[in-house]
Amino acid sequence: MPPVGEAPVRAAVGQIAAAVARASDRGARVAAITIALAWHTAVALPAVLAGHADLAAPGVVLAAWALVAVLGVLTGVRLLHDTPLPAWPLAGLLLAVDVTVFAAVGGTQLFTAANWVWSTLGWFFVLALWGRRVVGLVALLAAHSLIAFAAVVGYGATAPADLARYAMYVYGTVSLPIAAFAGSAVIAALARQRAATAAATRATTAERDAAERARRDRRERLALVSGAAGAVLADLAEGRADPADPHVQRRAVLAASRLRRLIAESDDVPDPLLHELRAAADLAERNGVPIDLVTIGTPPPLPVDVRRRLAEPLTATLADARGWARLTVVSAPDEVVVSLVTPDRDGPDATGPPPGWEDTDDGRVDQLYERDGEIRWAQTRWRR
Repeated sequence: MPPVGEAPVRAAVGQIAAAVARASDRGARVAAITIALAWHTAVALPAVLAGHADLAAPGVVLAAWALVAVLGVLTGVRLLHDTPLPAWPLAGLLLAVDVTVFAAVGGTQLFTAANWVWSTLGWFFVLALWGRRVVGLVALLAAHSLIAFAAVVGYGATAPADLARYAMYVYGTVSLPIAAFAGSAVIAALARQRAATAAATRATTAERDAAERARRDRRERLALVSGAAGAVLADLAEGRADPADPHVQRRAVLAASRLRRLIAESDDVPDPLLHELRAAADLAERNGVPIDLVTIGTPPPLPVDVRRRLAEPLTATLADARGWARLTVVSAPDEVVVSLVTPDRDGPDATGPPPGWEDTDDGRVDQLYERDGEIRWAQTRWRR
C-alpha cells in the first residue's frame, strides 16, 4: 500500500485538532454563561430587591437588570449554537446600561450590592466579546472603570476610604473576567496543539505500520509468485515439462501475469486499478489474444488489497483466454465492477470457481463466474 499523502494527513490532523479545540471552547462558554446568569440572578437581583427603597430610581435599576438578563440569555443561546454575535453593538448597549444604573442608584447605594453593575456587568462583556481578542475586553472594562470613576466623583465620594473602595471594586470586577476570558483562549489553544501533536503521532505510527504490513505482504506475494514462475522454469529446464503442452503454457502465462501485476501494484499512476488491468491485458495481447478494454467512469482511490481482489480472479481467467477477450471496468464513487468475457473453449461441462465474496476493511468484494458452453463470464464487484 502506498504511503498516505502528506496533504490528507495534515487535513485529518487539522480536523482532529479543531474538534478538540471546539470541545474545549464550548466547555468554557458554558462556564462563562453559567457564571454570568447565575451571578446576575442569585446575587444581583436579591440585592436590588433588598435595597429597593434606598435607590434613587429603583424602577430604572430593575428595568436595566431585566434588559441585561434578556440580553444574557439571548447571547448565551447564540454562543451555544455558534451563531455570530453583533459584538460591538451589544457592548455599546451594555455600556449605556452601565451609565444608566450608576446614575439611577444614587450616592447612598453607590458601593452596595444593589449597584449590580459593579460585579455583574463584566461577565456580560465577556459573553459579548467571546472569541475575539482580549484587547477588546480590556478596553470595555477600562470604559466601565472610567464610568464608575465619573460616578464616584459626581456623587462626591472622593474621600481616601471611598477611593480605596473604588480601587478594590475595579480590581475585583476586572481581574476575574479577564482571567477567565484569556484562560479559556489559552486552554483551547493548548488543547488544539496537544491534539494535533497526538493525532500527527498516531497518523505517523499508523502509516509506518501500514507500510510495514504492505512491505511484508508484498514480499510474501513476491516469493509466492516467484516460486510459481521458478517451478515452471525448473520443469522446462529439466525436461519434466513440454513447452507445447497447453497446461504448461497456461502455467507460464499465469505466473507471468501475476508477476507483472505485482510489479504494476507499486507504480505511481493516477489510476492504479486500470494500470494493473492494462498490464494483464498487455500480456494477453502479447500471447496473441486480441482484447478490448472498456472503461466507464474513474475508479475511486482503492487500497492494494481491494484492487488485488478485483483483479486477481480475472487475471487468472484472462491467462487462460483464447481467441479474444473483452474487459470492462465500470466505476462510481462507491462501487467498481470489473467484467471479463472470453470464449469458452472447454465446453459446457467445464466448471469454474463458484460465486463468492470477501469482506475487507474498505468494503465488500463479490465474485461471480458463469459458463454456458460458448462464453465464459467473470465479474468482480467492490461496494463501499
